[in-house]
Amino acid sequence: MPAENCTVFTDFIFLGLSGRQDVQQGLFVLFLLVYGITVIANLGMILLISMDPRLHTPMYYFLSSLSFCDVCYSSTVSPKMLADFLSVQKRIPYNLCAVQMYFCSAFGVVACVMLSVMAYDRYVAICNPLLYTNAMSRSICTQLITIAYITGLVDSAIHTSCTFRLSFCNSNIINHFFCDVPPLLALSSSDTTINELVMFIFCSLIAGISIIPLLLSYSYIITTILRMNSAQGRRKAFSTCASHLTAVAIFFGTLLFMYFRPSSTYSLDTDKMASVFYTVVIPMLNPLIYSLRNKDVKGALRKVIGTKLCSG
Repeated sequence: MPAENCTVFTDFIFLGLSGRQDVQQGLFVLFLLVYGITVIANLGMILLISMDPRLHTPMYYFLSSLSFCDVCYSSTVSPKMLADFLSVQKRIPYNLCAVQMYFCSAFGVVACVMLSVMAYDRYVAICNPLLYTNAMSRSICTQLITIAYITGLVDSAIHTSCTFRLSFCNSNIINHFFCDVPPLLALSSSDTTINELVMFIFCSLIAGISIIPLLLSYSYIITTILRMNSAQGRRKAFSTCASHLTAVAIFFGTLLFMYFRPSSTYSLDTDKMASVFYTVVIPMLNPLIYSLRNKDVKGALRKVIGTKLCSG
């Protein structure tokens, strides 16, 4: 479209999850509760891991990093979404939309890579226990976390810069509740072929560097567990992986549904529901999964509660 015929918008307007005021009020209460649990549970997990010396191991170092990532991930979306439930027009300035997209995409990728790193940690612990101390030293753990964050920040910078080079001349109304790449591509008046190709290539790369190591790690883990002679040993080994497997299944199942289904089945309304799940619900579920299914975390939590009750 010629530049002189292009209307320059200074902000975008979200359609949100619902146009009905009564429904929005109910959603506000629901998601305020979800966001509150997300912040308290994840920050509580970080604090618990830092307080209990028994949890000062690579597995819980990674879990602490995942909890921090989940708080940041949810906080890029939830506060604005909650404010919009109480607003007539759900506006976001053009520049803030770019900022929201950047950090939301970055923390999403970091969470994805972190789950793969945690699978590798379990592989070393179960398949090569004698090498675990050296293979997963604090410096190596820090390097792996740094790689996860660099991957997320670089990948997000590419998507955000490519998206905001497009023109948005026809409308500024986004059929979503936050600034994500697919709804903005649908809104753009420019040719988005290159953007769609870039998104497919980089989503495939991120999925590859996350899912392939994860599948390889668990294939070796399962083989090693099945070869164990002791039934108690098999149960103990599997119990250390159960929480992580549950988190992986939920997170990657949602992402695969979002980005790797046939284009004929795409629907922005369906995508909004899936987006709620992986940006708002999963960050709440992760600390609950790891605390409810983990004896060490439950033991540390009982110890902290017992100490507080005794001191009180």
